[in-house]
Amino acid sequence: MIPFLHIGWLVIPTYGLMVALAMLAAYFVLRADLARRGIAPKSSSLAETLIAIPCLAGLVGAKLYHELESPRDFLADPWHQLFSQYGFAWFGGMLAGFAAYVWVARRQSVPPLTMLDAGSPAAALGYGIGRIGCLLSGDGDYGIPTSLPWGMGFPNGLVPTLQRVHPTPIYELIVACLIAWVLWPMGAAESAQVGATGNPGQAATRKAGEVFAAYLILTGAARFLVEFIRINPHSFFGLTNAQVASALSIVVGAGLWWRVRNN
Repeated sequence: MIPFLHIGWLVIPTYGLMVALAMLAAYFVLRADLARRGIAPKSSSLAETLIAIPCLAGLVGAKLYHELESPRDFLADPWHQLFSQYGFAWFGGMLAGFAAYVWVARRQSVPPLTMLDAGSPAAALGYGIGRIGCLLSGDGDYGIPTSLPWGMGFPNGLVPTLQRVHPTPIYELIVACLIAWVLWPMGAAESAQVGATGNPGQAATRKAGEVFAAYLILTGAARFLVEFIRINPHSFFGLTNAQVASALSIVVGAGLWWRVRNN
């Protein structure tokens, strides 16, 4: 693995590099979705704001949530834990990023559910690309030992292992791309009444909130399942913290889907 890239005197963490690439990819997807919905033209800076602020908030939230999950380790060496290259909790990042996204979105005269729908494909794709940063750095987000031919060892990772384990970040990248692929045409069906040219006439076949509800359900289900082969510790009823958060995401998404479809 390559936790760091050394270019002369410059040292670049590969995790941070992949997060930056994830933000860039999410930006282009979100910009295209905002444009086809008639919310903001591609020349607008709205997509940049909707990506930059929630992503930065998400990184902070992911780090803080991880430290709250293991307060004993944090109190033993708080400075090192806060600024280490690993130790980010998905659920904390999602909560903080979601809160920041809603805060930015509320400053626009656009219905909140519509704005959340627009950001869902970008969030799915960005998450998957960011997971490759975990793979390159070997930060401990890999899976349990496996004899499958694509099992990988992480001898030079930040959390090294000589065993061949499930490369779960690759699994998550593949699933995240599939989720984004499913959500994108759903958004097109929702924005059909406006169309890319802004001309009315077509009837939308999706309601505002459906794309976001599907995002919560699909990403929650994907994370819940992959946790069975991850090395995360189990706590609640034999489940990991991420599985509990994923189950909550599925429930909220299903409730939102039912409410949107029945209104």
